[in-house]
Amino acid sequence: MSKKDITIDFIYLDLNTCERCIATGDTLDEALNALNPVFQTLNYAVNVNKINIATRELAEQYCFISSPTIRINGIDICTELKESYCNDCCDLSGSSVDCRVFVYEGKDYEQPPTAMIIDGILRVLYGKQVQMEQKPYEMPENLVNYFTGKETITKTEEQDSSCCESSCG
Repeated sequence: MSKKDITIDFIYLDLNTCERCIATGDTLDEALNALNPVFQTLNYAVNVNKINIATRELAEQYCFISSPTIRINGIDICTELKESYCNDCCDLSGSSVDCRVFVYEGKDYEQPPTAMIIDGILRVLYGKQVQMEQKPYEMPENLVNYFTGKETITKTEEQDSSCCESSCG
């Protein structure tokens, strides 16, 4: 019997500072460990891609809407987009940034419960996951603010270090 492929994309802004992204990655790992016997029994080959959206170009390439995102075979496990203020991403970018809130069984979570991820994976595999409405991609203002802030911080740091290098040389 040939293997059936599952592609899981974990798409995020930051895994060093953002607790929401870090915790989601950990929870995804827990869910995959719990599902491993099921994948083996059903003969699934699981490919996990961890994608750091570090630039506007990557955001556009992946039609990135909100951080963090988990997609199974291209389908977001979330059926609605909800966000809240993310202090960590604000610190990273120097601007106001909202990140994803996971809605599961009527409750809001900043990190998805393991059960939500498992449920989302199984729903996609069995064709039960409702996909969010697909529109032509336009980067959300929230992400534009994030990347603009990061670019400003990077330019300032580059100016500060070149200033020091020339005066300390």
